Amino acid sequence: MPQGSRPIRRVAVIGAGTMGHGIAQVAAMAGYQTRLTDTNSDALTDAMSRIASNLAGAVSRSKMTQDDADAAIARIATAADPTASARDADLVIEAVAEDLAAKEQLFRQLDAVVGDAAILATNTSSLSVTQIASATRRPARVVGMHFFNPVHIMKLVEVIAHPQSDPAVIAVAREVADRMGKTTILVRDTPGFASSRLGVVLGLEAMRMVEQGVASAADIDSAMELGYGHPMGPLRLTDLVGLDVRLNIAEYLHRELQDPTFDPPRILRDKVQRGELGKKAGRGFYEW
Repeated sequence: MPQGSRPIRRVAVIGAGTMGHGIAQVAAMAGYQTRLTDTNSDALTDAMSRIASNLAGAVSRSKMTQDDADAAIARIATAADPTASARDADLVIEAVAEDLAAKEQLFRQLDAVVGDAAILATNTSSLSVTQIASATRRPARVVGMHFFNPVHIMKLVEVIAHPQSDPAVIAVAREVADRMGKTTILVRDTPGFASSRLGVVLGLEAMRMVEQGVASAADIDSAMELGYGHPMGPLRLTDLVGLDVRLNIAEYLHRELQDPTFDPPRILRDKVQRGELGKKAGRGFYEW
């Protein structure tokens, strides 16, 4: 354990959506006492159902024993109040909507209740960790931990260090991710970090190619899957992430980096305006 840090035993995950429930699952599987929080009770019910289903699938594929699955479920408690849930946590991982103002407000609330030694982590995929940290009185103990969807399958965690980061906190974040079975990369706090910046460039260019009639969405995806070994093409991935989410990230990167590469193409703006948001809406670049 790095100097000045304490062992992580209790993890609070704020937000029980697509990312939050997955983070809670891998935290519990790693042996951490985990509290999953969401103000929406239906989201908590759905999250626990998804976690149970994921674990049952792992048992059926002989990836884990039933006893281990039962133990992981038993380590997860749910609650509606984020501040109460975080109060005694050693590590709090925020997984709420990708909105800077909402994250800043939440971190101010967390900062007021957690212990001095607690670490606050944000799962943001592109927003400024520096700005999120500045909402607290402990910026040195704030870190970015960007997980990937689906969390229980994807092996990468992007750890983001900002100018005031405590190296010991960065080390603990990497140790926690390692215990969760992940591989970490360390990235300086810059818009889009490494993964989102590269992924958005590829996705936006694929959209422009569809717009220009270069090839169909399916054929463009096949080019990347079969020609470059990507597990999923950029347009199908966009449908899974959500076109509205991709648009928001692209607009943020375009504004922050002042680079026309990130200017969202008309096809993306039009689809979002029509409500074609991808899998969650039944239609995006594909029919679902």
